[in-house]
Amino acid sequence: MVAHALAAAGLDVDVPHPVQHAFSMRMKGIIDAAVDDYTARNLPMLHREIRLAEERKARRPYRAGEGLDPEFLGLDLDPEPVPDQPFLFTLTGLEADTAAEANEPAPRPFTMEEKEALREEVRLADEFAKQLGRRICVELAQHRERIAAAVVAYVEPQVEELLADLDRELDAPGWPGPS
Repeated sequence: MVAHALAAAGLDVDVPHPVQHAFSMRMKGIIDAAVDDYTARNLPMLHREIRLAEERKARRPYRAGEGLDPEFLGLDLDPEPVPDQPFLFTLTGLEADTAAEANEPAPRPFTMEEKEALREEVRLADEFAKQLGRRICVELAQHRERIAAAVVAYVEPQVEELLADLDRELDAPGWPGPS
């Protein structure tokens, strides 16, 4: 649905990836918050299971990606490894180690009736998210010109400045030229 929102806003082509990523994460956050509210008000079993899962997750001692601004959610926390330069530790590794140390018993299994009821509530939550996503796309399409103007006013000057800086660096004295 987020790809549809990018297209509806006119940000799917010729827009820097960080702009697309930040926008996508904001739209996902809006949809997630609305679905959470809908679930809390209308889907008691799903809401309870989500709450219990969050409580279990909160008891874990370390979560590397927690508390990040929305535009950084989903990005890799650790750099790519470099041959012959090992890491002493990685944030992902620390998270996995501390999660493994917090040995928590598994929750009780669901009955067949509970499984079916939970599946139905998940279906309803998914349907609500899809409807909300469609409504957001309609709204974004109506503001497409304003969004494009904002990209021209705020993003394009930054891109042009970065390109000018790169051009100045490449033309700087002392830069080795062709031999």
